[in-house]
Amino acid sequence: MAGVGAGPSRAMWQQALLLLALCATGARGLYFHIGETEKRCFIEEIPDETMVIGNYRTQMWDKQKEVFLPSTPGLGMHVEVKDPDGKVVLSRQYGSEGRFTFTSHTPGDHQICLHSNSTRMALFAGGKLRVHLDIQVGEHANNYPEIAAKDKLTELQLRARQLLDQVEQIQKEQDYQRYREERFRLTSESTNQRVLWWSIAQTVILILTGIWQMRHLKSFFEAKKLV
Repeated sequence: MAGVGAGPSRAMWQQALLLLALCATGARGLYFHIGETEKRCFIEEIPDETMVIGNYRTQMWDKQKEVFLPSTPGLGMHVEVKDPDGKVVLSRQYGSEGRFTFTSHTPGDHQICLHSNSTRMALFAGGKLRVHLDIQVGEHANNYPEIAAKDKLTELQLRARQLLDQVEQIQKEQDYQRYREERFRLTSESTNQRVLWWSIAQTVILILTGIWQMRHLKSFFEAKKLV
């Protein structure tokens, strides 16, 4: 009886360990629905000089089966990336499944937008499309098995390469945090300065209004006495 009860418990522990391993490796992804020519944008905080890799695949809605099926090869997907200054970093047309890569040159919020410019979706999918998107930033964008095979690195050398990349990414994130703190400090100083000048202006206006009212009342009472 003890052996029967141990089986499910061991399986549950294995599933829990698998989930923890996926979380530790940074595996993540999302999917969203868009209509024909509809644009969907995401904001990603990216440090300076950081590589970003995005992988996506699309599925079309089948009205008869009422399920999402793999998209046809003719479906087009346009990817556009803008930096914090609004400059276009990447603008390119891809297929129904693809991979886009870019490197940030300005730290801050980058806008990543995807939309389909194909009218075939309206005919075959009822205007409904599911997009699976996975964005990897920094060291997570590196394909270490491919790097090891290309540069013929040993396991120890590959591990050292990973550690160096992690240290470099941490330094970039720290620099980005300092940049954000500096920008916040400048914004706070500018806001405080504006509040100070506005308070001074309000005080001057109140003083001038009081002086005008006193003179007006003085002339009013003097006129009343004369009458």
